[in-house]
Amino acid sequence: MFLMESGKQDTKEHESKLHIWYNKSYKWLLVLPLILLLFSAVYLFNFYQKNGDIIYKDVSITGGTTITVFGQEAEQDVLHALVSQFPDVEVHAISDLQTGKQLGFVVATTESADNVKAALEKYLEYSLTADNSSIEYTGASLSSSFYKQLKFAIVLSFVLMAVVVFIIFRTPVRSLSIILAGMADIIMTIVVVDMMGMRLSAAGIVALLMLIGYSVDADILLTTRVVKYREGNFNHRMFGAFKTGMTMTLTAIAAIAVAFIFTRTLSPTLAQMFTIILIGLVFDIFNCWVTNASILKWYGEAKGL
Repeated sequence: MFLMESGKQDTKEHESKLHIWYNKSYKWLLVLPLILLLFSAVYLFNFYQKNGDIIYKDVSITGGTTITVFGQEAEQDVLHALVSQFPDVEVHAISDLQTGKQLGFVVATTESADNVKAALEKYLEYSLTADNSSIEYTGASLSSSFYKQLKFAIVLSFVLMAVVVFIIFRTPVRSLSIILAGMADIIMTIVVVDMMGMRLSAAGIVALLMLIGYSVDADILLTTRVVKYREGNFNHRMFGAFKTGMTMTLTAIAAIAVAFIFTRTLSPTLAQMFTIILIGLVFDIFNCWVTNASILKWYGEAKGL
């Protein structure tokens, strides 16, 4: 009995010290996301000036040729053979989802189908037919139209999310803190993806779209818990929300990490989606529990919550 009471007392003292530190430091913590967000904005601006867009785009967005060759296990050899002729070429292996056995490879580039086919046939030393390959070509205008629709979908989703948040919380500071955290997740994720040199496919854009939903759930949980409930003081409500929110986010990270491990060599499309979501979830921890939490703490002290 004495040990239990002693343990509870130690826990309370630890929480008290943590609360005292947080009360003194939360405003300074806002400097970290501000610097990171400013760096991200400058990086994307320079990236746009250099590349004409804020992402690297693959053939599914820019238009071009995709050739799938069956029954070949060469991948890096094909890439090395073609990169001198087609600098933007990408080569991915395709594998059986159950056995992991490589079934062939996919070559994607913005060059015309005839040129890519001729180069591949020269390297493979046999003709590509309907029996051993498939060839797809997408025009630049069609791909450009599709890309515009995807960008519009992301913007529309973000706007609708912002409208719902404003309807729920009604106060500009509470709503804007959630929107800012969600926007920071997307921007910072795109910066990391660009630094990795990843060429986004249509599936990658969809992953960014999914990230909008992932990026606001913990923020909404936090804001609801600290603003709409009155049990305990502000810090206790916030740390209670932290336990629940981190459990949610870490569970999602663990599940997606497992999915990424099992698909990274089998499906480049799924691997790209899971990579983007994982990066976004890591940033969500930072932006929710540093950016949003600090803004709400500042607002709560001003309003006496």
